[in-house]
Amino acid sequence: MNSNRTVRHARTPSRRCASLLLRACIAAQLLPLAACHGPFSDERFGEVRTPKERLRRVEAMDVQAMAAQEQDQTPPLPTEADEAAEILDLTLEECRAAALEGNLSLQAALFSPTIAATTITEEEARFEAVFSARAALSSSEYQTSSSLTSSEADVFDAGLAVQIPLRTGGTVSVDFPFSRTDRNLAFNTLNPSYANDLSVSISHNLLRGAGLRANTYGIRIAEYQRQEGEAQTKLEVIRILAEVDRLYWLLYAVRRELEVRQVQYELAVAQLERAERLVAAEQAPVVEILRAESGVADRLEDIIITHNRMRARQRQLKRMINQPDLPMAGRAMLIPVTEPNPVALNLDLDTLIDVALGERMEMLQLELQIAQDASTIDFEKNRRLPLLAVEYSYGLNAVDDSFGDTFNTIRETHYGSWRIGVRGEVPIGNQAAESRVHRAILRRLQRLATKSDREAAITEEVLTAADNLGASWQRLLASRQRVLVAARTLAAEQRQFDLGLRTSTDVLDAQARLADAQSSEITAITAYQVSQTDLAYATGMILGQAQIRWEPADAQ
Repeated sequence: MNSNRTVRHARTPSRRCASLLLRACIAAQLLPLAACHGPFSDERFGEVRTPKERLRRVEAMDVQAMAAQEQDQTPPLPTEADEAAEILDLTLEECRAAALEGNLSLQAALFSPTIAATTITEEEARFEAVFSARAALSSSEYQTSSSLTSSEADVFDAGLAVQIPLRTGGTVSVDFPFSRTDRNLAFNTLNPSYANDLSVSISHNLLRGAGLRANTYGIRIAEYQRQEGEAQTKLEVIRILAEVDRLYWLLYAVRRELEVRQVQYELAVAQLERAERLVAAEQAPVVEILRAESGVADRLEDIIITHNRMRARQRQLKRMINQPDLPMAGRAMLIPVTEPNPVALNLDLDTLIDVALGERMEMLQLELQIAQDASTIDFEKNRRLPLLAVEYSYGLNAVDDSFGDTFNTIRETHYGSWRIGVRGEVPIGNQAAESRVHRAILRRLQRLATKSDREAAITEEVLTAADNLGASWQRLLASRQRVLVAARTLAAEQRQFDLGLRTSTDVLDAQARLADAQSSEITAITAYQVSQTDLAYATGMILGQAQIRWEPADAQ
């Protein structure tokens, strides 16, 4: 028989089963591709499936069907319906504290610093050691033409490894592979044979990617972004508190205006009673009663409109402070008890501008971004350098007829090897790296120009807020004088009416002018308070003596 004859071994049952299993898996993957709807058309792939009717049909609203009862054609005064409501006195400080605790927008903003902090830990984790393990069992058959070559081999291969990144730009690796090999070869000295290796290697960059600054760039940028996130959150805190102040004073104004409208209603009712008495005494024509009744109806309309505005302001403030015991649909009446204290202020504009440039979070954000640009320029310059790395490895190996003997051989270090080398890479032209450096420099210059523009914008905002504050004070003084004059005019008109020299229309007009003057005074007082809030916001601070301290949301 010819010794070089090719030998073909029959497949074992286990290999035949493995082949059939592989074919079945391939068929299972390819079968859905032949369907009309694709492999992911099954409903199990969608966790939430909204009915098409809900997405594509717009329902009609029947307002009359949703009404609880028919509206009375002659409704009572809105203030009479509020007498049964819960009255809650609120100071401005209580509103601020409630907003810091419950405002939904602020609660969402408080997560931003915590989220940004996770980016820092993610970047730091790049230098964590990585442990890996592997294991594989393989069996193979070959057609051979020589008895010196094995036709069957069963191999078990496994290994353990640890890779340690260095912050200076290198990597230390420890690898411990071991294997067992069984071949049908008569000339093998060891069959089965056991192999064991232990190797330690280090690779370190010398130019590109070398040094602490280049390798900690990501951590540095993440830290800048965390601080930027906190600055943005602080800006949101200031915005929320300023909005609470504005809403508080707007609610104060509309409640005061409602009081004015109620007084004007009472005066109109009193005027109607006087007209009825004069007509009954035949000292005035009947038309005076009609004029007075028209005035009463006008004042009632003013009360209804103002009351509706008050409820809207209450809902806005309730939404802003977001307290569980103060739902927006609830009947609780919020009464602002903090009284305004308008005083004349002589502002030092230069000091205000300096404070604003130091306190505004927009300026801090730009400064942090400029610092990021500086780090990016250094990083891109490092990436522009050629790649030069030194590599060194040392290993011990052993082959024996048992794993125990291979460990003994490794321990006694009978067989070892080492290798040292240098690896380099120089881009021809290096245009991409040059473009990145140039782009980083241009971005920094752009940011510096933006900083100058932002300084000018903040200066403008501070000066405008200061002018508005001064104008609000002058408007307040003028409105107070207008109230005094309107009150004296109304008293004179009422005396003239009692003497029959004026009509009800004249008295009602005088009452309306007094009401407008009182409303203007309330508006001026409110505008002065809001102007102070706006000035504080323009300088990056809050109004008042108490400081505010906030904390990021808990990561847990």
